[in-house]
Amino acid sequence: MELPKYSLIVLTFNEEQHLLRLLTSIEELNVIVFILDSGSTDTTLKIAEEYGAKVFYRKFDNYANQRNFALKELPITTEWILFLDADEYLTEELKKEISETLPGTEYDGFYLKRRFYFHGKWIKHGGYYPIWILRLFKKEKGSVDRAINEHFVVNGKVGYLKNDFIDDNKKGISEWISKHNSYSDYEALELVAAKSQAAKDSQLNNFFGSQAERKRWTREKIWNPFLPPLIRPFIYYFYRYFIRLGFLDGKAGFIYHFLQGLWYPFLIDVKYLELKRKSKSK
Repeated sequence: MELPKYSLIVLTFNEEQHLLRLLTSIEELNVIVFILDSGSTDTTLKIAEEYGAKVFYRKFDNYANQRNFALKELPITTEWILFLDADEYLTEELKKEISETLPGTEYDGFYLKRRFYFHGKWIKHGGYYPIWILRLFKKEKGSVDRAINEHFVVNGKVGYLKNDFIDDNKKGISEWISKHNSYSDYEALELVAAKSQAAKDSQLNNFFGSQAERKRWTREKIWNPFLPPLIRPFIYYFYRYFIRLGFLDGKAGFIYHFLQGLWYPFLIDVKYLELKRKSKSK
């Protein structure tokens, strides 16, 4: 059976630690690889070119714009598109499932199941497994919604694939903190514009919808309007670490749930309050 042909899109910036692993993992598949780089200064582009990837450049402003640019402006000729980050890769089981599922499918997109690692530890608890993410879809059916923690939206019928893809970043804690410090700027700005953003995203606010839609509903209907800033990160951390059993993930899990579940949302709230104070003083 001839393998289905689809395009893989990867956003990169100094990803030499990860890109080779990703490209090696999809060598046997009938995939056209598109790299949308934002100014790498390491060997990322050399690795991409050696593996025959098509390399393009766009100055980074936010993830939604990068991904929408890739969808609209890159010379993609395949019907199907798969988005992966450079620090992600497909398991053998998922590659086989994709190859067997795409031909003749009735669906316009598929949710994939993410298996997340931190410091070499699979984070299974705290609501972190399974996480369903829409990454595989028909080119003409997909778009992106938010600037940060963005979600793909498919105008059509969406299904679920049962096997995992892996998210395993090897860059270290300093890079993680730097990246999330940057992310928190976007999140704080979105909190300031919460009312207009909630109206704009109403199509994704559905408690009975997908996992992403349920998270968005919780954010817009409970987290933002009812839980007080600086207090809600502690509530969330307690829920995630104790109620959702995050403590079962061991030492690496403690570090991750503390940083991502408490420090990061606390930082967002601090920046949000700072923005509000500055806007009132003008």
